[in-house]
Amino acid sequence: MIRRVDELPRPSEDVVYRELGDESVLVHLVTNRIYALNPTAARFWSLLASGRGRGEIERELLDEFEVTETEVHAEIDRLVASLRDEGLVE
Repeated sequence: MIRRVDELPRPSEDVVYRELGDESVLVHLVTNRIYALNPTAARFWSLLASGRGRGEIERELLDEFEVTETEVHAEIDRLVASLRDEGLVE
């Protein structure tokens, strides 16, 4: 079970976000690993990097994507866990 993360981490200073044509990617400058983001994850990253809080991000994603509040909560928790595992946020 994934626990809800109320306070979101910040993007690591060692990570850059780029849009390459139709794709959005994160590049970890220390490991040289590249991570392709789906549209929802790319939008989440953009909002996170702009300094928005969890509540604001959830509202934006609910407005922009056809998802339920429960789905947004769960997706953010999964995404934050994955980003932490890869050292993309701190």
